[in-house]
Amino acid sequence: MSDAPRKHNAPPMPASDTERPSVPESAYAERARTLLHQRDIGSLSTHSRRRTGYPFASVMPYALGPDGRPVFLISGMAMHTQNLMADPRASLLVTEAGDGADALGKARVTLVGDVTRIDDAERAAARDLYLEAQPSAKYWVDFEDFAFYRMEVLDLYYVGGFGVMGWIPAMEYAEARPDPLAGAAADIIGHMNADHADALLLLAEAYAEETADEAAMTSIDRLGFHVRLKSGDRVHGARIGFPRQVRTTQEARTVLVEMVRHARKKRD
Repeated sequence: MSDAPRKHNAPPMPASDTERPSVPESAYAERARTLLHQRDIGSLSTHSRRRTGYPFASVMPYALGPDGRPVFLISGMAMHTQNLMADPRASLLVTEAGDGADALGKARVTLVGDVTRIDDAERAAARDLYLEAQPSAKYWVDFEDFAFYRMEVLDLYYVGGFGVMGWIPAMEYAEARPDPLAGAAADIIGHMNADHADALLLLAEAYAEETADEAAMTSIDRLGFHVRLKSGDRVHGARIGFPRQVRTTQEARTVLVEMVRHARKKRD
């Protein structure tokens, strides 16, 4: 795909008489920032010292700074640390949580940048930030061989599922903020799938013009939500927009109840 500015920042295109209008979605920068906010572990790839030119991947817990830069706590004895000392260029892959089913349909983002050691003047702030995200690190955070490192993000590549992908400028990412429902999304999704599967089928029929045997909510944000639909052997997804933006769990609940009521009236 082209590296030029893309459709993720463009308004929905007008619909023809036969085409359904596009459902509003957040810009890729906001979606990437939200994903990184929701997660706290990724895969860090560094340049191998042992095998020159080859990438070396490591499991890497992180804390996210207020500007979106990941902060790491790593031991000087670790292979990835030794790699970074020789060459700071690295990438961090963070993937959407899940049970492994439909892995390619899940969101993920790759950050590309330079990972360098945080100096002593910033250590206290980095320590507080990291322990808030990774509380178990309190047992080794003050070991002499551990130090804090930070990635200066130069570029990002976001994949939101099949056919949803593109580069994100670093400045656009730095200025983005996590979706306001990011902290509550997992609970909302769990509740809807456990207790309101029938309502999701109804919403899919009324708002996405899709009939299905099974429906499950897979994501939710301030502008709407995605559902995974199963009809016989066919499995596919659909996006359903909210009639207005929501910013809290209560607002999401209110809007979903309104939409279900409207869907029932439309069906009847």
